[in-house]
Amino acid sequence: MRRNLLLVAAAVVGLVGSGAIASTAHGPSGPSGSTGPAQRAVVAAEPNDAGQGTDARQGLGRAPSPAVSASTAERQRRCVVDAKLVPTCGLLWGVAPGALTDLSATRALDNFESTTGRPADVVHSYHRGDEVFPTAEEIAAVRTPKRILFANWKVAWGTTWADVAAGGQDARIDRAAARLKAFPGTLFLAVHHEPENDVRSGGGMTARDYAAMFRHTVQRLRADGVTNVVFVLVYMAYEPWCVKDWFADLYPGDDVVDWIGMDPYLYARPGGYGHGDFAYLVNHTSNPARWPGFYSWVTREHGDKPLMVAEWGVYEHAPDPARKAWIYSTVAQQIGRFPAIRALVYFDSPNAPKGDTRPDSSQPALAEFRKLAGSGLFSVTL
Repeated sequence: MRRNLLLVAAAVVGLVGSGAIASTAHGPSGPSGSTGPAQRAVVAAEPNDAGQGTDARQGLGRAPSPAVSASTAERQRRCVVDAKLVPTCGLLWGVAPGALTDLSATRALDNFESTTGRPADVVHSYHRGDEVFPTAEEIAAVRTPKRILFANWKVAWGTTWADVAAGGQDARIDRAAARLKAFPGTLFLAVHHEPENDVRSGGGMTARDYAAMFRHTVQRLRADGVTNVVFVLVYMAYEPWCVKDWFADLYPGDDVVDWIGMDPYLYARPGGYGHGDFAYLVNHTSNPARWPGFYSWVTREHGDKPLMVAEWGVYEHAPDPARKAWIYSTVAQQIGRFPAIRALVYFDSPNAPKGDTRPDSSQPALAEFRKLAGSGLFSVTL
């Protein structure tokens, strides 16, 4: 849906206690427990004497006061990523900077980081078909400072999922494999994100065709010798799609999925679907008897998979800028209730389909976003 955009995800340290684009916003209120990654030990970032944590890589926020034990910094230094890019503690933070604009990816990333006050750890780009990726610009962006590339590839562009699954695009996959093997590091790869609104009743584009396409693509890349890719299945997580009778058929199998992602959005304007807090963003349900909320569903069905909010954004409501600021303030308050989430990737655009998602669309919004970015949540060292 978004082409050639850089998304960036910065490391987020797990909370204990406190707390691009889907066509609509999604998410509920507080979730239930989960298994797998949600049960892994999460080290909370201790606050400094101003009530905010410190950034282990860039020193954002205040330096730890003498009241903060030395073990805090020691624990934060131990927040690294494993072979599947899962943080040993905390989460990753990110953005699709300057999405749907004419800015170069590098310039957009620089603008976002300087505006929000922290460096990003994951760079998410969007590609389709025979487009060459990773690009030189993407490689440069993740090299200095060190970041993780999160590439998104619509491998079936110009054809169908069934065609890819049947081997019709193996040459395309093989060319991509050669470039991926040459990439200097480990990267995330989402295979055709947000498939729900592309599902058809036939024509090689059913939900089962998608699962077969995803599976074949991963297996072909692995057979080609690709070992440095972490595969991500990214859902829209939009409730009307989640209750379709074909929704479960999209899943291609645990052996080809390393992470699961969701792409929810919120409206700052009050009232109606899509307005709420962070809990609403990631776990909204209008009818618990029919749908438990995406976070509750995915941790129940696929509890051994780490989760990422692969895109998220809040649309500006100009008559009341405080609403967007309030939504940002709920992230740190509530994310500890969703321990399976290990990455947040923001979608930064003045031209998103439903409005302006930029964190600096108003001064109140920017102030709260900078608090979030500068908090002790984001301390993973790459």
